[in-house]
Amino acid sequence: MEFFYSALTDVGRVRANNEDAVRVDAEHGIVVLADGMGGYNAGEVASAMAVDLIVEELGRWLREAAAVATLRDVRRAMEICVDNANRAIFEAANTNDDCAGMGTTLVMGAVLGSTLLVGHVGDSRAYRWRAGVLTLLTRDHSLLQEQIDIGLITPADAAASGYRNLVTRALGVEDTVLLDVQEVGIASGDVLLLCSDGLNDMLHDADIAAVLGSAESPHEMSQHLIELANGRGGRDNVSVIVVKAQEPPRKPGMMAKLLRK
Repeated sequence: MEFFYSALTDVGRVRANNEDAVRVDAEHGIVVLADGMGGYNAGEVASAMAVDLIVEELGRWLREAAAVATLRDVRRAMEICVDNANRAIFEAANTNDDCAGMGTTLVMGAVLGSTLLVGHVGDSRAYRWRAGVLTLLTRDHSLLQEQIDIGLITPADAAASGYRNLVTRALGVEDTVLLDVQEVGIASGDVLLLCSDGLNDMLHDADIAAVLGSAESPHEMSQHLIELANGRGGRDNVSVIVVKAQEPPRKPGMMAKLLRK
């Protein structure tokens, strides 16, 4: 399977600074997106620390272990890298006055063969588009999602709520954090999307599906999604990572080569 990547982030139409961060290591199949919080400058410090520390540490591990690594090994490596990043952000927040109270959400993916391991903390999301169907792969760690789960409100109520951004889990807030990880099968033609809530708060699933199902390149899809979110108001920073899976073209067999002569 071949994978084609694009990662873009935009400040949006309202915010003065961008607290989102994205990073891709195409060589090792790693994608990481973080949405920082904690006020001016501090949030962007937390998100940058998260994506840089995780990609660099997980990339080093995969360079050495990918040839023999199992899905369980990669899952454990992801958990360790996120735990290390969490501790680094937590320590910085508690030893530097300028960073007090900072934290960040996180959504990440690591490809092993035809499987994507998706990990997330907070309300940044991962989606998969396949054959016209858009599937949300993550479940928000948020106050609204908890209220939906116990039946206090409906998804429609949540969409109209002014408390959409209250997360119940984030990196850097406590000295430990739990990364939710799941295994997702990948087929040729699948399009994977990681995004900050600045995208899905602005767009309906149908809007996202229409872009991911187009004939555009991953870079064009990323640009299109950000333009749509900004066109709807761009109330927050908007970040996306788009990954498209495709079977490589088959090399012609010996008989086919002979017939061409």
